[in-house]
Amino acid sequence: MSYVKHLSVLFLLLALPALSSAYGPHDTLTCTGCHGIHTAKGELIFAVTPNSKAINPRTKQPFTGITALCLGCHETPENGGLGIAPISPNHSHPFNVTPNPKRATVPEVALRDGKLECVGCHDPHPSNPNYKYLRVDTAKGANMQNFCAMCHSSKVDPNSLKEVKIFSSMDERK
Repeated sequence: MSYVKHLSVLFLLLALPALSSAYGPHDTLTCTGCHGIHTAKGELIFAVTPNSKAINPRTKQPFTGITALCLGCHETPENGGLGIAPISPNHSHPFNVTPNPKRATVPEVALRDGKLECVGCHDPHPSNPNYKYLRVDTAKGANMQNFCAMCHSSKVDPNSLKEVKIFSSMDERK
């Protein structure tokens, strides 16, 4: 067997256990992939440095709080992130903002210090069985109206709604 084949087989044997149990991108991480008690970076106990370079297009200020932590991975390198599945605040639902009550009635469980942060809509822990780590089951995206109705009930047909259960693996505010 050639050297390349040996490396391929070795990689497959090492990666197979992780790949066989992975349901989403965070599932292959251990707790210390995000959390670092003795190596904390920033004000929270996270192993990732909060992104202080990405700018909130609505406030023209750097993102703060948990959103800055999420953007430590989920932003492009030129904008201060690691480039892992980067999102765009210009082409995404608003985050790290105080909700406008004329547009949405955001439940308290989805707010952090009065702001809608990434964890208002997503619970990134691998125990979350929902599509894209959303905090509401959307049947893999087929029933997004259930998720949207959590805050925007006036924009959704009330006859199409089902009871919404908000997933939470933990609440760091307690």
